[in-house]
Amino acid sequence: QVQLVESGGGLVQAGGSLRPSCAASGDTFSRYVMGWFRQAPGKEREFVASLSRSGGRTSYADSVKGRFTISRDNAKNTTYLQMNNLKPEGTGDYYCAAEVRLLTNTVVTSKEYDYWGQGTQVTVST
Repeated sequence: QVQLVESGGGLVQAGGSLRPSCAASGDTFSRYVMGWFRQAPGKEREFVASLSRSGGRTSYADSVKGRFTISRDNAKNTTYLQMNNLKPEGTGDYYCAAEVRLLTNTVVTSKEYDYWGQGTQVTVST
């Protein structure tokens, strides 16, 4: 099974950018669909973005479309979330998730993911 470790969170002013990454180990990375979720204080975890095994298909929450980009480097076993024009409502813990899929699709529902990282904190100040 795969292990996931996020990094790259931090404090940024509204309008700024961050690029958290998620390093995978323990299994063949290209077997997995990858996803990013966030959980704001006092709220449920919500979908942010997902990327197919090859990187050819993406899905985004409406709230981040045009500002966030999910990508992966299968040679480095790493997935990234480029976040631009961050807004204060983007504050929260960001988690990457992985799920084995035979088909080249994305996964947008948290309950379908079996593997999760520990999260990285993002704070967007006004």
